[in-house]
Amino acid sequence: MSQFKSRFGIDIDGTVTTPDTLIPHINKQYNTNIVLDDVIEYDFLSAFPHPVDRKEFAKWFKENEGYMYSVSHIAKDAKKILDQWQHQYELIYISARDTSVFPITQKWFEDHQVPFHHIDLIGSHDKLEAAKKHQVEVFFEDKHDNAVMLAEELKIPVILFDTPYNRKAIPNNVVRVNNWLEANKWIKQHF
Repeated sequence: MSQFKSRFGIDIDGTVTTPDTLIPHINKQYNTNIVLDDVIEYDFLSAFPHPVDRKEFAKWFKENEGYMYSVSHIAKDAKKILDQWQHQYELIYISARDTSVFPITQKWFEDHQVPFHHIDLIGSHDKLEAAKKHQVEVFFEDKHDNAVMLAEELKIPVILFDTPYNRKAIPNNVVRVNNWLEANKWIKQHF
């Protein structure tokens, strides 16, 4: 018998970290002035004022992701809420990050004293199998198509952190929130 009431699946980037945390690095590399409101698709390149070679961008990102993740900013109130939850709920982070950045990711959690029970870096945006494997009962996400797929396939509520890049229509069991305080309020009412 588990000591926890429920298992939470939690995305990292744009959910536990701020959705704009990578933008300053991209602006510096590409000499642009993108802001979060410019990113209306889950694709930074869609916000660029000029065409960028996708292969070049992917190569640059891969070479620099460890550093960028290591200096990512934590979302407002995320630590406070996760601290409250850690004794009641099992906190399982499921991220599209590649397994090669696991040590950096774990160190970031430890350095920021963000509680975790398990971190699963799956190397792709398809979080369905990982969410099934961990039997999560609610998922916290910022990527629109992930939120919809998890909600529809697993028949669980998905808390979608509102950003300019995820404002398409959502099914009933996807709950849009603006911040961690709203997420916590929803959890208190439903769990």
